[in-house]
Amino acid sequence: MAKKKEAPAPKKEATRYNDSDLKEFEKLIHEKLEQAKSDLEELRQSLSHEGDNSTDDTSPTFKMMEDGNDTMSREEVAQLAARQEKFITSLENALLRIKNKTYGVCRITGKLIPKERLRLVPHATLSIEAKNMQQ
Repeated sequence: MAKKKEAPAPKKEATRYNDSDLKEFEKLIHEKLEQAKSDLEELRQSLSHEGDNSTDDTSPTFKMMEDGNDTMSREEVAQLAARQEKFITSLENALLRIKNKTYGVCRITGKLIPKERLRLVPHATLSIEAKNMQQ
C-alpha cells in the first residue's frame, strides 16, 4: 500500500511588512517629511512677502500690471502650499500606519502594496490594482 502524498500547504501571503521593512519605509518617510516641511516653509515665506520686491516706486501702469501678476502668482503659491500641507498630513498618517504595523496594506484589497510602489509613493494606501478599480 503506497503512502498518500500530502499536498503542500498553500503558501500563505504575508499580511504585513516585517519590522526591518517598516524601519526602511519609516526612514524614507521621515526624509520626505523633512523636505516637505522645508518646502512648505519656503512657500509660506513667499506668501508673506518676506524679501519683498514690490513695485511701490515704479510707474502706475507698470505697478498695475505687476500687481495683477502678483495676485495670480500668490493664488498659485497658496494652492501649492495647500497641496504641500495635504502631502505632509499623508506622510504623517503613513508614519502612524507604520507604528500600528498596518503600513503597506492596501485598504481595498487587503494585500501588500509592492515595495517598489511604496518607495515611489510612500504615503500610498492603495495598490495599483485597487487604484485602477476606482477609475
